[in-house]
Amino acid sequence: MAPGGDRAGQPRIATCDGAAAARHSTSETAPLALRGVTVSYGRKPAVFSVDATFPAASLSAIIGPNGAGKSTLLKAALGIIPRLSGDVRVFGQPLKEKRAHVAYVPQRASVDWDFPTTVLDVVQMGLYRQVGLLGRLNGRLRQQAMDSLERVGMVDFADRQIGQLSGGQQQRVFLARALAQDADLYLLDEPFAGVDAATERAIIDVLKDLTAGNRSVIAVHHDLSTVRDYFDHVFLINVRRIAEGPVDTVFTPATLQAAYGGRLAATQLDDLALAGAMR
Repeated sequence: MAPGGDRAGQPRIATCDGAAAARHSTSETAPLALRGVTVSYGRKPAVFSVDATFPAASLSAIIGPNGAGKSTLLKAALGIIPRLSGDVRVFGQPLKEKRAHVAYVPQRASVDWDFPTTVLDVVQMGLYRQVGLLGRLNGRLRQQAMDSLERVGMVDFADRQIGQLSGGQQQRVFLARALAQDADLYLLDEPFAGVDAATERAIIDVLKDLTAGNRSVIAVHHDLSTVRDYFDHVFLINVRRIAEGPVDTVFTPATLQAAYGGRLAATQLDDLALAGAMR
């Protein structure tokens, strides 16, 4: 069966009540599988009864309009915010059993960049699970942190205070922290937001290297024009699941209109098609 599809390779598209229109498959080996996840802020659900299965060794995008629940879904999967209901499995196990296999890159805007710490210190924070909060990082682990900075082009900034960096440099540092964890699943919340073109290209190259090495990457993403170039798998959400599956079969005008409705004008769809971002 094709990842995210039915036996004929077709994408699963949710009906108006959030149920899967095609036969829903489960996988005990999926890097991340969600079942019936609901999150509410007050009386209004931010995410309602969402199912999702993200394939292994793939670069997956979570896309949808503003307020659709993209970041909420990611945080709920990580246990950062509580779920009203639903189940989360990481490689077939509860998150608490596999937490060491997961790395997370938060939105840059959610970080206190005035905190007095250096670039190297931030990256080394990703290694404390291996030594404990009171443990000392040995030479091997420090080198692991430096190697991670090298991968994102930031090794020359190791001693720089994080508040002195540009937005793109800050994002590279947080990606380096995740890389230092040597995880099997990487979750990123809008990794390309507010970064320059060179940083965006550097980040996507690193993420593609991860999936080439049999790691799995899931990213909240907002730029529809780059979905086809960057990602293998896509999950569309607008509070409820709209569709999920391979980009070639799911990233279509029909599913985008179902997710965005009137927010995505016909002219925008035409522009995407002309740019080769959609078929």
